[in-house]
Amino acid sequence: METDRKNHWETVYQTKQPNEVSWTQKNPKTSIDFIRETHLDKTAKIIDIGGGDSKLVDFLLEEGYENISVLDIAEKALKRAKKRLGDDSEKVNWIVSDITEFKPETRYDIWHDRATFHFLTRPEQIKTYVELAEKWVTNFLIIGTFSENGPKKCSGLDIKQYSEMELEKQFSNSFKKLKCITEDHTTPFETAQNFTFCIFEKIK
Repeated sequence: METDRKNHWETVYQTKQPNEVSWTQKNPKTSIDFIRETHLDKTAKIIDIGGGDSKLVDFLLEEGYENISVLDIAEKALKRAKKRLGDDSEKVNWIVSDITEFKPETRYDIWHDRATFHFLTRPEQIKTYVELAEKWVTNFLIIGTFSENGPKKCSGLDIKQYSEMELEKQFSNSFKKLKCITEDHTTPFETAQNFTFCIFEKIK
């Protein structure tokens, strides 16, 4: 594992509260809307990559989804989410892993990522991620990244910006684009971060 990266994120979640980090969302509306648009059953296997202590899992449980996994490099982030959910946390499969070292044990109907892909800046990291998605996603890939008009850094780390076309190109071997939008995420500090958000369908 890339120890520096893990240490960075464990420290972030140990020292900062949700209102002190830019990515916090009270309501992950775009993610929920895209997941609804798949029209899959509530038994669909969903994984949230880099989910941390995001409230997406809360909303999915509320909507009745029964097969949710949340993956994050930071164990402290997942512990925080579990504490918030209380007994409901037992309905979720929690996975502590660096995405580039993730060894899935099952395929996923929906792979959602609003947090991780744009932090992968080296070609070999991106290649590993794309190959994981190609092998382990059966139906839909939902991915949000900083757009070409978004930040160039996040949490002190360099990121890779993506336009709609660039994001589509990364996954074009195995996925077809259904829809992309750009949107501003308003941070807890009342600043705006522009995202490219796409949903892709697996080419069968």
